[in-house]
Amino acid sequence: MPVAIPRATIKRLFIYCRALLESRETEVISSEELSQLTGFTAAQIRKDLTYFGQFGTPGRGYTIKDLTHQLKAILGIDREWEVALVGVGNMGRALVAYEGLKTQGFKVTQLFDSDINKTGMFCAGLKIKDIKTIKEEIQNSAVKIAVLAVPANAAQEVTNLLLEAWGISAEGGSASGGKAILNFAPTRIVVPAGVNVLNIDITNELTRLSYYLVQPT
Repeated sequence: MPVAIPRATIKRLFIYCRALLESRETEVISSEELSQLTGFTAAQIRKDLTYFGQFGTPGRGYTIKDLTHQLKAILGIDREWEVALVGVGNMGRALVAYEGLKTQGFKVTQLFDSDINKTGMFCAGLKIKDIKTIKEEIQNSAVKIAVLAVPANAAQEVTNLLLEAWGISAEGGSASGGKAILNFAPTRIVVPAGVNVLNIDITNELTRLSYYLVQPT
């Protein structure tokens, strides 16, 4: 049975990868040096990497070019992913304009909204399409990742449209492989097995910060 990779490890892998990309002065880096760049202990770094095999040479360290390439492959950012954005409000527009998405291989190719005052308009060079056309548009694209930036009361309905567009039934499964949704709506969405969802509630995260400000540590 495959070993379950902790979610925290996956988050740290990206931080390691970003630190490696910023470390151009030498060809080789040790886990101790990578620790100084990331704030995680050298032991934690070595443990995280061992989930995916053996990297580097004992006593010498990791070849930066090779480890960066391997981490990108593990994270799936060694290729380009087409992304659909649903909800072109203030947050949606900010996401489309964010250059960091492109540099990591995420290319927003589809924009959808239910507001007739927005459909037909352009944002970052992309035409905003009516949400009613999402099934047809997604079916004829290579989109496997969708970003929801819609109100809470619309999130599940939009999710259902996406699942239908991807040909995924309530029991899960898709002829064209797995799919993923990044949900910015302040609510949980229900999806079948095989669809990966990451919920990001900004208000919730800010509340966590305010807790630390008013409570003794």
